[in-house]
Amino acid sequence: MSYQYHVDGKLVPASEATVNVRDRGFMYGDGAFETLRIYGGEPFEWAAHAERLQHSCETLGFAEALPPTADLRARVDETLAANELRDAYLKLSVTRGVQPGKLTPAAAVDPTVVVYVSELPRGGVDGERVWDGPASLGTVDRVRVPDGAIPAAAKSHNYLNGILARLELRGSDHDEAIMCTPGGYLAEGATSNLFFVTEGRLRTPTTELPLLPGVTRHVVLSLAEEADIPVETGRYEPDALANASELFLTNSTWEIRPVSRVDDRTFPVGPVTRHLQRRFDERVESFY
Repeated sequence: MSYQYHVDGKLVPASEATVNVRDRGFMYGDGAFETLRIYGGEPFEWAAHAERLQHSCETLGFAEALPPTADLRARVDETLAANELRDAYLKLSVTRGVQPGKLTPAAAVDPTVVVYVSELPRGGVDGERVWDGPASLGTVDRVRVPDGAIPAAAKSHNYLNGILARLELRGSDHDEAIMCTPGGYLAEGATSNLFFVTEGRLRTPTTELPLLPGVTRHVVLSLAEEADIPVETGRYEPDALANASELFLTNSTWEIRPVSRVDDRTFPVGPVTRHLQRRFDERVESFY
């Protein structure tokens, strides 16, 4: 289909959706974004995504120029309506906009706001998975950028850290890169949060480490608490995965994706993963 995207307050055909080459998002990665799943015409966990976008823009120093949440939601709704989409992938992007070609940002900000979408299978109990099967993970040498350099909790346009990690997997059959912190602790995937189970306890790296606290990660932790599944967040060395009985990844697009292999070690799709997948599907189903 021919999509329409929302660019700076106007709906335009995808073929005409462009930004200025002097936009700081293009020139320097000076922008923030959120990736959302749309279920039944509604953005899932909208409030959490809007809050994280606000936080990212605060970190980048232009939150006062971010349009109000109601304005952003209107642009999202208009984009979905224009494309007649009920189930979709949607990205909401905000940059510092066009400024003189200097590294130091100007105080006055006229942000560039873009919403684009593409159709994605329906989620929920009777929905389809957007991945072909359980993920295969490769541990890479590329480490996560420390918060003292670039705050990991800011979902910025600068994704070079994850891109370089994924490039290490080129030529392999791995789907995702597992990255560690400079101190050697497990952090996250290039575009996902990591969970694993040992001795019946669900574990995931703490947000005290440099990692992006995913919206789906938060939902899964809430679902585990509701299901009385013991949960622990902490600092884990890579060897901790050797003792895991099951693993899975989370992000907005994949939802909950089981892991079948880490490097040369294989894992089953276990009962905790299946239980949380079912509860997540039920949460989606009740949402729309």
